[in-house]
Amino acid sequence: MSDSFAAPTETLAPAYTGRLGTDPIPALRMPKSETDPEAAYRFIHDELMLDGSSRLNLATFVTTWMDPQADRLMAETFDKNMIDKDEYPATAEIETRCVNMVAALFHADGLSATDPSSATGVSTVGSSEAVMLAGLALKWKWRQARQAAGQDVSRPNLVMGSNVQVVWEKFCRYFDVEAKYLPMEKGRYVITPEQVRDAVDENTIGVVAILGTTFTGELEPVAEITQTLDELAASGGPDVPVHVDAASGGFVVPFLHPELQWDFRIPRVVSINVSGHKYGMTYPGIGFVVWRSKEHLPEDLVFRVNYLGGDMPTFTLNFSRSGNQVVGQYYNFVRLGVAGYTAIMESLRDTALMLSSEIAKIDDMHVITDGSAIPVLSFEVVGDPGYTVFDISHELRARGWQVPAYTMPADAEDVAVLRIVLREGLSRDLAHRLAQTIAEVVAALREGRGVGHTAQAFAH
Repeated sequence: MSDSFAAPTETLAPAYTGRLGTDPIPALRMPKSETDPEAAYRFIHDELMLDGSSRLNLATFVTTWMDPQADRLMAETFDKNMIDKDEYPATAEIETRCVNMVAALFHADGLSATDPSSATGVSTVGSSEAVMLAGLALKWKWRQARQAAGQDVSRPNLVMGSNVQVVWEKFCRYFDVEAKYLPMEKGRYVITPEQVRDAVDENTIGVVAILGTTFTGELEPVAEITQTLDELAASGGPDVPVHVDAASGGFVVPFLHPELQWDFRIPRVVSINVSGHKYGMTYPGIGFVVWRSKEHLPEDLVFRVNYLGGDMPTFTLNFSRSGNQVVGQYYNFVRLGVAGYTAIMESLRDTALMLSSEIAKIDDMHVITDGSAIPVLSFEVVGDPGYTVFDISHELRARGWQVPAYTMPADAEDVAVLRIVLREGLSRDLAHRLAQTIAEVVAALREGRGVGHTAQAFAH
């Protein structure tokens, strides 16, 4: 028979018998030769299968699911540089709209529905950059006031709880500000107005209050803290501004607890940061920092450049970054609106309350926060049942669930907890299954049947 009809050998070769299956790809050096694009894709795709499932990652606050339409929009705008505002005016306009929407959500002063310049704020690469910018504005304003009064400016400090996210520690170290940490204690994992009153002095550039702590999801008492600072200033003490770190709660509290006073409705609050990639429900990384009004953002911190095609003010630590996160955030704002965000947050809260109530029924479990403030719940093991929260976390990971276990901050380090963050994409059915799995894990650990216990038995 003629060979003229035989198919080319390469079309019959199984997918993994080429270079991908026979030659290792160097991990720490660029390969010397090219790789077929499909083979390169398959190589990286397969290695990423070793990651845990992002949807079952209950450790992270970061969004792991968006509408398919948002996926498409963000994929279409990866190539647009957010900083090139003259070249991408539509993307720049969308960023301005987002900043105005966030400022309005937090009740900033003097906002106009038609004037885009009435809001003072910027989009950032998450709350980490937003925190740095807010901290710099606090330091500059404090320094200007001290210099105008002919006073020393060499010892600025920032008052905050030991429960703050590590980015605040970074800010203080990077920008030469003394961090004055207020300690926690067993059973209390937020700062108190009394602690704040005793800690501030004439060198305090600001007080940080957290709306949704990383450790437990609790809301710090912003209104009570500011009232105490008002009384202190009225009695001749230092007049200290407040920044609210609303990274976790800024896109939850306005919809679940709209009556709660924590934002610019309180005159002493001068700036707020929020993470769009947390409960703003946009893929990372996107955040915002907004100020009460222009007077709280020192002009010295704003740079102007013209080498991108026009005079452009900029106040960011990062320069080039993709515009697709801003586009994704705008999609959520337009797609969901107030009603949509409210419905989602109520659903997540209800799921959190269901889950925490099921956990509370398990022997040796004590719920610290039930998810009613924001959809984050935390719980601990009480007594001495022969296992720890770290054992539970290990066993859950072996079953596909990622639930972090950790110790609490300064002066409460002897308390260890588990935390579950509920996000859009975790169904009520999956939450029920998680509750059942936690109960099964605890029962197995109590009987010495856990994976970790088995490994220890073999080791001995």
